[in-house]
Amino acid sequence: MLRGTHSAVIRWVVSRGGDGLKLSALAFLSPPPTGKLYESSRGGGGFGLGRGSPSFSLSPALRGGGEARESDDAALEARDSKTVVAVILGGGAGTRLFPLTKRRAKPAVPIGGAYRLIDVPMSNCINSGINKVYILTQFNSASLNRHLSRAYNFSNGVAFGDGFVEVLAATQTPGSEGKRWFQGTADAVRQFDWLFDDAKAKDIEDVLILSGDHLYRMDYMDFVQSHRQRGADISICCLPIDDSRASDFGLMKIDDTGRVIAFSEKPKGDDLKAMQVDTTVLGLPQDEAEEKPYIASMGVYIFKKEILLNLLRWRFPTANDFGSEIIPASAKEINVKAYLFNDYWEDIGTIKSFFEANLALAEQPPRFSFYDANKPMYTSRRNLPPSMINNSKITDSIISHGCFLDNCRIEHSVVGIRSRIGSNVHLKDTVMLGADFYETDLERGQLLAEGKVPIGIGENTKIENCIIDKNAKIGKNVTIANSEGVQEADRTSEGFYIRSGITIVLKNSIIADGLVI
Repeated sequence: MLRGTHSAVIRWVVSRGGDGLKLSALAFLSPPPTGKLYESSRGGGGFGLGRGSPSFSLSPALRGGGEARESDDAALEARDSKTVVAVILGGGAGTRLFPLTKRRAKPAVPIGGAYRLIDVPMSNCINSGINKVYILTQFNSASLNRHLSRAYNFSNGVAFGDGFVEVLAATQTPGSEGKRWFQGTADAVRQFDWLFDDAKAKDIEDVLILSGDHLYRMDYMDFVQSHRQRGADISICCLPIDDSRASDFGLMKIDDTGRVIAFSEKPKGDDLKAMQVDTTVLGLPQDEAEEKPYIASMGVYIFKKEILLNLLRWRFPTANDFGSEIIPASAKEINVKAYLFNDYWEDIGTIKSFFEANLALAEQPPRFSFYDANKPMYTSRRNLPPSMINNSKITDSIISHGCFLDNCRIEHSVVGIRSRIGSNVHLKDTVMLGADFYETDLERGQLLAEGKVPIGIGENTKIENCIIDKNAKIGKNVTIANSEGVQEADRTSEGFYIRSGITIVLKNSIIADGLVI
């Protein structure tokens, strides 16, 4: 069952007039379209990068509707998801997320104990009623392709009707132009732009460009509706941010109608300062506007299909990237609009952001939660049993299904599927990605009898400030705490790396009994 869709509802109303009883019909949308541009989309739960929760609104003219109310037919047309196709970008090599991306694409990185990053935009599409989805991949795409084929098919209870989910891997074709891999976000879409001339795309009016490594929950049709109501050629999802992370994002300046008048991708130094704006134009109160003087792009775009094809094929045929090339140039020539997203959003682009975003899921209350009955996050069905927990103390943590916990202590941690944690183990501020399979009791007994280490964490082990990748084998009496405060280290032969002070135990690695890290 698709969630987040909208339908027309007819309500018959009986009223009394001078000529007696009168029967009239009122048509409305259920739920009603918001048409928000700068109005707060939620009363709480986070804002921008998950910090704060203001409530504000601007004049109707800045919300996309103006003073005149649209007809119901026009509102329905603006929310027609059948004319939208989503393109999810699988991302580059993921060097900043290494070693988690050593053998997997960025969107295939596990998150929240039981999900993968690709589940976020996929679930948002499903919940928004968008059922035509392309996913472009290039690096280490095997596990991503496997997950998508298992999770998003008809047998998994996810119905796509007349839609589709297609994975498009980077490929080489005859001719000089076909002998290169994706050079950037725009080039990736350009290399598959022939799809928009296909019969399946004949009714497509707008192309939604998404990233596969963000954590957020969004109704994309609110975004599409705003884009259409304002007659935009391109619309960009944005949020206000502070100085600490501004240089990591594309920044924009807008006028009082929401039109983008300047755009700079990841500026530094004086160029960064030049992009400061008064964000009270977004409706922020003065004190918060002073804290967040930049408007950042989320890397979520909508293009009119014909505009996109014209830009890629004719106007900028050699441009490789949307953020650094096509968007800045287009803002000077065509109607590019900003759309404020007022809720939690996080770019999972580094080991530190991955680590912090996972642990934030265990906070009370969490800034982002996978627990939403109306807009669920979908993933692969694994048919795992409930976790078995014996005489353990667990605080502010997430324990996924299929785990075995025995007489252990877990604090502020995320424990992934099929995890095994032995007696007298203490985990604190740890993200454990779990395992791909179970070892039988016989196999585990044989390994222990031979002095080897089975999958999981052995007894009397203490682990803090750590990411444990899948199928890791951590022995008994191990200490992982980085007590010396090392910030960066590569210890491939010993089975771990350190990034930003966070220890990462590698996938399939073995940490011997008694080792201190």
